[in-house]
Amino acid sequence: MASVGLKELIAVARVIGSGRLQRHAGKEPSFTTRFEAALKQKLNVKHVLAVNSGTSALVAALVGAGIGPGDEVLVPAYTWVSTAVACLAVGAVPILVDIDESLTISPEDIVRKITPYTKAIIPVHMLNLVCNMDAIVGIARKFNLKIIEDACQAVGVSYKGRRVGTIGEVGAFSFSQRKNLSSGEGGAVLTHDDRIFSRARIYHDVGSHVRDYEIEGNEPLFAGLNMKMAEMAGAVLHAQVSKLDPLLKRLGRRRNVMVESLSKSRRVRISPHHDASNAVGLSVIFEKPEEAEAFGKQRGVQWLIETERHVYTNWIPVLTQRTFDERMNPYRWAHREISYSADMCSTTLDVLRRTCNISLGAEYPLVLMQGHAKQLLRSLA
Repeated sequence: MASVGLKELIAVARVIGSGRLQRHAGKEPSFTTRFEAALKQKLNVKHVLAVNSGTSALVAALVGAGIGPGDEVLVPAYTWVSTAVACLAVGAVPILVDIDESLTISPEDIVRKITPYTKAIIPVHMLNLVCNMDAIVGIARKFNLKIIEDACQAVGVSYKGRRVGTIGEVGAFSFSQRKNLSSGEGGAVLTHDDRIFSRARIYHDVGSHVRDYEIEGNEPLFAGLNMKMAEMAGAVLHAQVSKLDPLLKRLGRRRNVMVESLSKSRRVRISPHHDASNAVGLSVIFEKPEEAEAFGKQRGVQWLIETERHVYTNWIPVLTQRTFDERMNPYRWAHREISYSADMCSTTLDVLRRTCNISLGAEYPLVLMQGHAKQLLRSLA
């Protein structure tokens, strides 16, 4: 995550000093508005909408894209549970798709899971690792599907010259505690599409009918919720935008150090990456789960099968298809019976049992990470 320090403290102090804790409380452009403008410029995307969480960003993105009751949405079986729950929030149902060794959604399994009711794909760029967007875009065009990019764990990361979250019809960011930009909680919707943006903006603000929004595409107003970002979060994020690319460069340098060291071992493979020249995340894969389990006990290493609600088998509300009221249960609106089982994505479980993620320690000096890389190599001897 980006370092938090004096710059953020000054920005928050200015908000408190102004007494303006909400973005719509004054006439001058708010910090939140200025953050949206700065992020738009950095990512080269037409629209950015700041919201109060990554989950809200996913829900607003789905609403913007016109996904709703009866629709099926393809979701990877390895992601934070919000990716699946966001579909339920708009009345759609998540269809679970295996990942491959890259830890991202498998294009081959996407094709296998498409039905006449499939309306969208949510590729998730987990752990700063990018999806095979060339293949996914090709599939989406062939089957006329929307792409809602979940880039919550990869803010600012690039795929073949484009920032993730800006490649599909609409994308979502998270700014929670461990993300590349962090305000504790927060999120953003990103799109080049005027109508998607207008729909997402209407939905994220229950008071949109009293704002002076310019409504692109003459989108009629409809009932929304309150997903607005607080001004103090906007101030923190505005202060951090300039730190994003330096952070990613530090991660890239540390990844190179780790790869150079761990590639000397015959016991482990560097997980495949869909754009290695821009890689800022690192995972390694073993032949046997017990080898990964042992390696996962090293400092700064995580055995991925133990990442709780990121693994579909722990998504209890989804697997049991329970919602707050049975009359509002999206599975009742599906065009066919949807069923889940603990072993339905066995490839995903196999990959996660044999894979470890390695923290790249952007906050530590490079020389310290070089020493850590040698230590990890020795553990594989």
